[in-house]
Amino acid sequence: MMNKIYQYKANGEVPEGESLPPGLRRIALGVEYCGSRLRGFQKQSHDPLTVQETLEKAISKVAAEPVTLVCAGRTDAGVHATGQVIHFDTHAVRPWKAWVHGVNTQMPFDVRVHWAQEVPAQFHARFSARNRTYRYLIHSATTRSAQSVNEVTWTDRELDVDAMREGAQYLIGEHDFSSYRAAQCQAKSPVRRLVKLDIGRVGPLIVLEVSATAFLHHMVRNITGVLMAVGRGDRKPEWVREVLEARDRTAAGVTAPPHGLYLVDVGYPETFTLPCVEPGPLLVPLPLGAIGGAS
Repeated sequence: MMNKIYQYKANGEVPEGESLPPGLRRIALGVEYCGSRLRGFQKQSHDPLTVQETLEKAISKVAAEPVTLVCAGRTDAGVHATGQVIHFDTHAVRPWKAWVHGVNTQMPFDVRVHWAQEVPAQFHARFSARNRTYRYLIHSATTRSAQSVNEVTWTDRELDVDAMREGAQYLIGEHDFSSYRAAQCQAKSPVRRLVKLDIGRVGPLIVLEVSATAFLHHMVRNITGVLMAVGRGDRKPEWVREVLEARDRTAAGVTAPPHGLYLVDVGYPETFTLPCVEPGPLLVPLPLGAIGGAS
């Protein structure tokens, strides 16, 4: 069988041994955004208030040419990110300060670029990623705080963190997560490998830290909704397993709000030598893996 001939596609995967067309370079950016007023990451023809369109317009001005981009993971409306990674191909030659400070001057303050780096042709923000980590922030208090209204999820019910941790253990490992994905999820397979699910208290907040090789649509929010039901005492920890084994979204039907969710880290092979940054957000000044021991 003959090998498939490589044909360049903008921002596409480049096989080993192949290169970008002459004059093109691939740039990766580390991006943070507050999703409160935004309609999600993915560009929409009917709505300009998306992260992708905001970034593409700003980068295109700095590059002095039209630029499109690819991200590590598309987030929904209202969802935030501290560790989003994007890449784009460009003819422009600019110092890293232009890709950071120059792009930032062209954007509203709720979208920020924190680092920029030229990367090999084989780097792909989505397909090179080995894992993704999200944090979900919950404020459990009798009265909603006037601060961070759209940056945390509030509940007036006391949550039993130990019960939530017990229930969370049923989800670790490789499973069919049909019960924990959105009805409109378009993934070909519902099987995912959850490598970490830690829960702990950080100041006045309860924080979930979830890592997997990849996630299904609404998977983290659905997991959080189920664990919050357990934390309130509405369900036993074993219910988490029952929902999982049902392989039916209607078995739970609980989805936590989007505004407590943050994409905080995307892991790539060390050969790409991307910058290491604190996962955040500012409300949770702890490194990855420290949530479970924060109580």
